[in-house]
Amino acid sequence: MTHDLLIKGARVVSASGTTHCEIGIKGGVIATLGHDLAGTEVIDATGLIALPGGIDNHVHISQPSGPGIVMADDFTSGTRAAACGGNTTVLPFCLPEDGQTLREAVAAYRAKAEGNCLTDVAFHLIVKETDPVTLGQDLPALIEAGYTSFKVFMTYQGLALSDRQILEVMSVAKTHGAMVMVHAENEDAIEFLRDRAERSGDTGPYHHATTRPVPVEREATHRAISLAEIAGVPLTIVHVSNGEATEEIMRARQRGLTVFAETCPQYITLTADDLDRDGFEGAKYVCSPPPRTRDEWDNIWRGIETGVFDLFSSDHCPFRFVDTAGKDAPGARQSFRNIPNGIPGVETRLPILFSEGVVKGRLSLDRFAALTATNHARLYGLYPRKGAIMVGADADIALWDPTLTKPIRQVDLHHGSDYTPWEGFEVTGWPVRTLLRGVTTMKDGAPVATPFGQHLSREAPDVLR
Repeated sequence: MTHDLLIKGARVVSASGTTHCEIGIKGGVIATLGHDLAGTEVIDATGLIALPGGIDNHVHISQPSGPGIVMADDFTSGTRAAACGGNTTVLPFCLPEDGQTLREAVAAYRAKAEGNCLTDVAFHLIVKETDPVTLGQDLPALIEAGYTSFKVFMTYQGLALSDRQILEVMSVAKTHGAMVMVHAENEDAIEFLRDRAERSGDTGPYHHATTRPVPVEREATHRAISLAEIAGVPLTIVHVSNGEATEEIMRARQRGLTVFAETCPQYITLTADDLDRDGFEGAKYVCSPPPRTRDEWDNIWRGIETGVFDLFSSDHCPFRFVDTAGKDAPGARQSFRNIPNGIPGVETRLPILFSEGVVKGRLSLDRFAALTATNHARLYGLYPRKGAIMVGADADIALWDPTLTKPIRQVDLHHGSDYTPWEGFEVTGWPVRTLLRGVTTMKDGAPVATPFGQHLSREAPDVLR
């Protein structure tokens, strides 16, 4: 067979191991893994590592963010940044606006993404209403149509569901075969601490962290797991930030429950002290859950190394800093309550984990592939089409230079935000070429293709099949 494209010389990595072989691509699909193959076009990848294209299953793009607040990334800039960071698929969240049904929201998001994506995309749903139409019609129909995961919140006014409502949503997931994701923080406790902080005059960005302490997350994690146990469904706890919440997940697994866990770069590289920077600079680091302490880095790493964490995602939620429609929103300098919540990170997720994990000997290459692509595909109904370098899979491949060392700099990034929380953070190991279905989308740090990403309809998660 003569392949359309041949990748030669790379060390090829999958979640099951590493080998040296050539990758033959035909029609956008991996057709052959072997030696002495023929190809019309050949990429010499000598000295590089071929990894499955990254799947970032936790990104926020073009999401409604409150009156007058505008998210920094649309699908053009968000997926461009993702591709430049070695990603080939992203899963943004679909949030209905007030008065909009879930199906209407999905149609609106599909329209925003259509023709604008440099990665493939699939949508998670956000369930903020539990009325009969949502639970009895929209959710079942959307699950059947391939939207097989949805997120519920235990915090944020207008989003937080009661325990009863969460159980009702979980019941739909159990009946129709979908994965429930939970943002686990106790809203009542946060509001109590916020009110107390404001009465004391503690209103700077740092107090976003002090009013969302570890017990707020730990308690909600325990409660979410308990609700899933009652409902009889698997559960994914997203963006876990600390050891105590990690222990709740471990205890649940020891009881035989099916609980998956996700963490993010901010919880192994940033701390709450970053929110205490001079002036308003701390607003750049406001996200939820907030970064913790350096001691918690070790707890998260222990969870990564021992397999507690299945997913490493970015929770990319970008706002501009010098912008009254972004971090500097009206009232933000007077109270941390008014600072838009989230940080950019879709382009830097993979390099940070590679540098801190693989290069420093904490992670094997196959474990890196699992944490950043394969597990995402399995958990969210995309495997085996996505998430692996294997015959029959889409030719979604990132070629990495494991020796390339340079700092993260905003000037080099491609997101819509005007800053990065990791400015100056030195990284060893960068993706130097990204291929989506065999087409190069990024080369040497720059986008080189026009948007041709597809929407992906998904199966039920592996655990539910």
